[in-house]
Amino acid sequence: MSDLKLNPLEKKVAFTLAGIFGMRMIGLFMILPIFALYGQHLEGFSPMWIGIAIGAYGLTQACLQIPMGILSDRIGRKPVILIGLVVFAIGSLVAAMADNVFTITIGRAMQGMGAIASTVLALSADLSREQQRPKVMAIIGAGIGLSFALSLLIGPILAEQFGLSGLFIATAVFAIVGVLLVLWLIPNPIVKAPTGDTTADLTRLKSMLKDPQLVRLDAGILILHLCLTAMFVVVPMMLIEADYSKAQHWKLYFPVFMLAFVLMVPMILIGVRKNITKPMFQFALVLLLAGTLLLTFASTSWLIAFSLLIFFIGFNYLEASLPSLIAKLCPIGAKGSAMGVYSTSQFLGAFLGGLFGGVLYQYLGQHAVLLFMSIMLLFWLFLSIGMVQPKLVRSVTISTQFVDAEAAVLGMQKLSQLEGVDEAIVVYEEQVAYLRVGNKFDVSLAKAVVGSVN
Repeated sequence: MSDLKLNPLEKKVAFTLAGIFGMRMIGLFMILPIFALYGQHLEGFSPMWIGIAIGAYGLTQACLQIPMGILSDRIGRKPVILIGLVVFAIGSLVAAMADNVFTITIGRAMQGMGAIASTVLALSADLSREQQRPKVMAIIGAGIGLSFALSLLIGPILAEQFGLSGLFIATAVFAIVGVLLVLWLIPNPIVKAPTGDTTADLTRLKSMLKDPQLVRLDAGILILHLCLTAMFVVVPMMLIEADYSKAQHWKLYFPVFMLAFVLMVPMILIGVRKNITKPMFQFALVLLLAGTLLLTFASTSWLIAFSLLIFFIGFNYLEASLPSLIAKLCPIGAKGSAMGVYSTSQFLGAFLGGLFGGVLYQYLGQHAVLLFMSIMLLFWLFLSIGMVQPKLVRSVTISTQFVDAEAAVLGMQKLSQLEGVDEAIVVYEEQVAYLRVGNKFDVSLAKAVVGSVN
């Protein structure tokens, strides 16, 4: 079987896990555009509780993302994913049966307790070859992006037909379908991918929090999802005030998001081809800020739609770029730890956006929410000044069979001397070598070195 293409197992794993991840994300995001409109009959409903209920999943996700990944190293990936999906389904049913906003918030928090994102990615790594892992991860990443777009389409339609409880029941059904897909289509991995590539190492988390470049990116994803959640606290009501029927909101959200996705692609291509990642990154931040400021003055549905288009062009670019920047800038062999902190920051941002967005909207009005978002984005733009321009390098992981620690040290020295290798680390206990390499790197030479050292 050629190493240049996904084999049948890798294709099945990639698309099945993308589907499972996607259905779960649709369930989390469907509430964003509709809760402020369809939850008004609930006891205790208020702008503040809109935000808290929307963002509640983020707090439990942030708390449990790293522990669930570590647990999956001990008891297995599939059991953790199955437990997470069942907890997610139970939380959805709790929210479906609620007649007050407080119980819905509890249900949303329970949804977040099914924190399986890192475990799904770790399982995809376990079931794919080293050369094909980036492709498998890319398929799952594309599924996540598509799931957000679909949630903006499906959420309003389901809520209009079946109400808020029907939407949460559908979310529970998605989770049960995910359970069946895991049981029927996902095999048990025979080996684990190296821990450094997949899950967080508690001994390395502290160093991730001290790295100024990684901290900038972690703060960025926190602010990005803070702004996303806060925005959906106010935008649905803005559309109602602009005489845009709530049953028609999906007709605005879905095309705006899809057009923003299409317009984002050239930014990605230009940034990569011309090696101007940092300027393009800052341009996307300016788009986010411009879209937010335009929303402040938007009074018609068309101006709201244009503001959202500008916002989501920047949002899509940053959402797609940040994970790859983390991978490029983190120490080699520490991607699992770096992504663990990154994911925790992302979900914490969703919670804080709902909390602050709801409180500000209730006590100071919608313009205060948009002003708060603008201030946070200005702060991120300021942080980006110290961001380094990432080098055009990639990480490679190679399995080793060194007979002792002395052979591992010798192998690391020889790997470091190969053309195109910027940095090499050998973890003898895991029998793996992590390399950071440039365009001139030849993986066959690296494998030959590993095989010649005993």
